[in-house]
Amino acid sequence: MHYGADYNPEQWPEEVWPEDVARMREAGVTLVSLGIFSWARIQPSEHEFDFAWLDRVIGLLHEGGIAVDLATATASPPPWATVAYPEMLAADENGTPYWHGSRQHYAPSSPAYRRLAAALVTRIAERYAGHPAVVLWHVNNEYGCHLNTDYSDAARDAFRGWLQQRYGSIDAVNEAWGTMFWSQRYGTFAEIFPPRHAPYSHNPGQLLDYRRFTSDMLLECYRMERDIIRAAGATQPVTTNFMGAFKPVNYAQWAAELDVISDDLYPDPNEPESFREGAFHGDLMRSLKPGTPWLLMEQASNAVNWRPTNAPKAPGQLAAQSMQAVARGADGILFFQWRQSRAGSEKFHSGMLPHAGTRTRTWREVTALGRTLASLPDLPAGDGSARVALLIDWENWWAIENPDHPVPLDYLSLLRGWYDAAHRLHVQVDLLPPTADLAPYDVVLAPHLYLLTAQAAANLQGFVHAGGHLLVTAFSDVVDEYDRFRPGGFGTQLRDLLGIVVEDFGALVPPGSAGPGQQHARVRGEAVAFEGSLLAEEAHAVDADVLARFDGGREDGRPAFTVADRGDGRAYYLATVPDDGGARQVLQQVFAGAGVEPVLPDLPPTVEAIRRGSLLTVINHGTDAAEVGLRGEDVLGGGALDGVTLQPFGYVVVRTGG
Repeated sequence: MHYGADYNPEQWPEEVWPEDVARMREAGVTLVSLGIFSWARIQPSEHEFDFAWLDRVIGLLHEGGIAVDLATATASPPPWATVAYPEMLAADENGTPYWHGSRQHYAPSSPAYRRLAAALVTRIAERYAGHPAVVLWHVNNEYGCHLNTDYSDAARDAFRGWLQQRYGSIDAVNEAWGTMFWSQRYGTFAEIFPPRHAPYSHNPGQLLDYRRFTSDMLLECYRMERDIIRAAGATQPVTTNFMGAFKPVNYAQWAAELDVISDDLYPDPNEPESFREGAFHGDLMRSLKPGTPWLLMEQASNAVNWRPTNAPKAPGQLAAQSMQAVARGADGILFFQWRQSRAGSEKFHSGMLPHAGTRTRTWREVTALGRTLASLPDLPAGDGSARVALLIDWENWWAIENPDHPVPLDYLSLLRGWYDAAHRLHVQVDLLPPTADLAPYDVVLAPHLYLLTAQAAANLQGFVHAGGHLLVTAFSDVVDEYDRFRPGGFGTQLRDLLGIVVEDFGALVPPGSAGPGQQHARVRGEAVAFEGSLLAEEAHAVDADVLARFDGGREDGRPAFTVADRGDGRAYYLATVPDDGGARQVLQQVFAGAGVEPVLPDLPPTVEAIRRGSLLTVINHGTDAAEVGLRGEDVLGGGALDGVTLQPFGYVVVRTGG
């Protein structure tokens, strides 16, 4: 179990470094991420490198028994680089460059940026590949975080090359994008530009491809650095830090390129149910690389600096959130950062060692957590405890949020609605792409797969016929991989599986929007009764049983919730977006039919239970004490448990043998 933080010694005089190592040992730190924003210190000018200071820091850490996650320092080019090579600057959709003075101002597709980054990484990797302190490599940092879409001339040139490689001919591009619409037909690749500022809507096929291109350019940068590290003879694992479900970067595609998944997580203490965000992050990270533990690379020890209001964490919340990650498969708990900065944009961001020193609650909680993590037994990587899979598809995300749809849909919020409903029912969930192996699961939730490839559709059909229970929701199976309608209407690939035909999407006025129109659609059935929003589809049951119908409004009496038995399995369809209570009702019916039960029954709303092999972690995220009926061996406290009272942000780890 690793424990530590980002460490930025270049921000401090050298006489502070030995004190840092001593305090790290006191806190139980075992690993620090080093050099993430050190490009200017390592390379003061193009032809000058200074590694003496870094040698001393790594030596001090190694002598203190603290391992190093060594960064490649490429996330923030120094001013000399962009002054000498302004073509490496990224640009906004108006062509205006993003200047240095902040961070992440580079164009990922820029040959100048890549050349300079490659030279830097080569020198770092050759120098430290065999250093015994280095146990992990940290490529760049939070790819795409602040600047996730570049419209520069470098991007223009790279996009043309990317299209030529993907499609082979300009005619194929025209066909994929449907460019006969609005006289957009291209005669050569040289006529194609990034989707820069335009008077009205962009071509949706081009927008989708530009999302793909953007993620691919960042991935090319990652691969370049990783391959340089490997070429230098480094055998340590290589990672880069993800940021939960981050729209611009297709993490499902990237996961295979990383040796270990790492994640940055900053739930808002002002939000009473922010613990569900932590649960979602953890389940996604575990699912991206099944069977391989992941690292919580960044979190805050207390307050952050970048929200409108930066609340501190409540007493005990730091440990509760950390143990939540461990329970969901993390084998490392790290923070941003070790020592709170004295200057710069993030000086109000908390650190493990606060600016106010070691007589602080933060320091006491940090050191206590270090002792707890050190006392944990060996943890299983993951045993397939989840019987439910929730499908997440980045390319569908990009397509469904293109403009000019019946109603705006926030894909992540919709996904989170279903995830949160399952979480409230205390059912453990994996998050997978729709082409993943679904055989281990009893239930698959497939919300709003607007863009559904033939491969994914066949996978869902096979899952149901083999005995699985599938829930498909409104606005699914609408377009192909180019964001074009398929011939034959909507839902053509899943029509026979679901036994329904959708003729119209029945857009509703989004809740909270001004103006006349129907905002909600009542749904009534024997087992469900709730309000739907956003969509009330005009669907016809051809070969399916109707479980609930719309009650009132335009679609009065039409099917709203259906089920069809197919092969050894069952396929459900929901023609609207349910409210929170409705989502739980629908899931309860689906789960009951598949025999899926909660990890632990009868838990209070703010208590969660997570299984990791034979270990069951139960955490109270509420502000009141909670009684939990639980039996087993108390792993941290010792002895047998027969019921437990969890104080606010209290937790218990129990060995159940299950």
